[in-house]
Amino acid sequence: MSTSKNNNKMKFSTFLIFLIGALGGLLFGFDTGIISGASPLIETNFHLTITETGFITSSVLVGSAIGALCIGSLSDHYGRKRLLQWSAVLFLIGSALSMFAVGFVSMIIARIILGFAVGAASALTPAYLVELADTKHRGSLGTMFQLMITLGILLAYVSDLGFLHHNLLGVRDWRWMLGSALIPSLLLFFGSLILPESPRYLVKHGYISRARNILHKLRAGTSDDPDKELAGIEKLMSKKQGGLKTLFKIATPSILITIGLMFFQQFAGINAVIYFLPQIFIKSFHFATSDSIWISVGVGIVNFVSTVVAYKIMDHFNRKSVLIFGSIVMTVSLGLLAILNYTLSPSSTAVPTIILIMIYIVGFAVSWGPLVWVIMNEILPFSVRGVGAAIGSATNWICDFIVSQTLLTLLTFFGNNVGGPFAIYAILSFISMFFVIFLVPETRGKSLEQIETNEINRFHRKHAETK
Repeated sequence: MSTSKNNNKMKFSTFLIFLIGALGGLLFGFDTGIISGASPLIETNFHLTITETGFITSSVLVGSAIGALCIGSLSDHYGRKRLLQWSAVLFLIGSALSMFAVGFVSMIIARIILGFAVGAASALTPAYLVELADTKHRGSLGTMFQLMITLGILLAYVSDLGFLHHNLLGVRDWRWMLGSALIPSLLLFFGSLILPESPRYLVKHGYISRARNILHKLRAGTSDDPDKELAGIEKLMSKKQGGLKTLFKIATPSILITIGLMFFQQFAGINAVIYFLPQIFIKSFHFATSDSIWISVGVGIVNFVSTVVAYKIMDHFNRKSVLIFGSIVMTVSLGLLAILNYTLSPSSTAVPTIILIMIYIVGFAVSWGPLVWVIMNEILPFSVRGVGAAIGSATNWICDFIVSQTLLTLLTFFGNNVGGPFAIYAILSFISMFFVIFLVPETRGKSLEQIETNEINRFHRKHAETK
């Protein structure tokens, strides 16, 4: 009886470790989603132009790309845990400066600092979760990052609605919206103090006994043998470690696949929906602002619930099969959406558009949303995982920036017909299916060391064949 209780306690403490580690994802989602409701209020308060308001929104994306690139070599050198702590500090500083910004320039500075934190979290958190997870549950535990992103986005929408028109203690509502990010930032900071370091990082730097103790705690109740896993890690760590030059020398296929995954994840149009859904319904269907925000909340709920489903099923299906399924759902829903909006009147397509967007969100949330972060950190060799994840995350943010900056322009180009931009996203979703079929390796059920060895051997075989 006591053994069962101890096992349950161990499982709970292990789950708590992953939950705290994934808080970086929650802040990722919260700080990118909160601005959708706050930006119109900031625009009025600071008397900004549309261009200035747009730059306040996109400045986080610029900072995120820079933050993701900078964090790679630092995390390989200083460790995942320590850098997560510094990310939490940046979240705290950026959130506080956003809340108390006095004008356009100070808001941009605050948002760029938040961007650094978001970019760092996007590169650090998935790698950290994947390295701590056991083989069987690596898909679901890695999916916690995306689950927390969707929860963060949903909480951001709820915060926007909750503080709207409530100037508490004489402080403007939008300041409370942005300041509410201080709560999860504090949770990440204090929670990170009890997080273990990645065993792979510890082995790399010679802390073998600490790595062994952490692995035994994390693998309690699983089918993985911690001592065998440690031996595999030590074998790989005995090889020469490297940075950017080594990345392209030993892991060219992995980094190209990573870049491709990030490209197709963003150019499927997901953040065009997340960031601009209210404006889409205002411009294309003449909805009232409040109704459009409520639709965004509905999308946030569907996004979160679908990611919960992904978390539950992720370990039971092959990675490639799930990605292909998502590509098909996104292609069909976006394609139908485009056709309907070009063949019927706006008044008759509003409700079908909402339904098809919800179906599209489901397709994305159970597949491309969580899996690209998992696969990226599975296929990148440990010696260059920090640098490789940084490049992958930066690619994601750059593509996100392009999509977010071009949507309203595309909408105007197509005469405010939402079918135009979504037809483009449908085509790219269709192409993504073939990218997965022909280029993405299957990683489910393999240890990180098995994946790494196979990837490197496959690269050397192909390289030798070309000589």
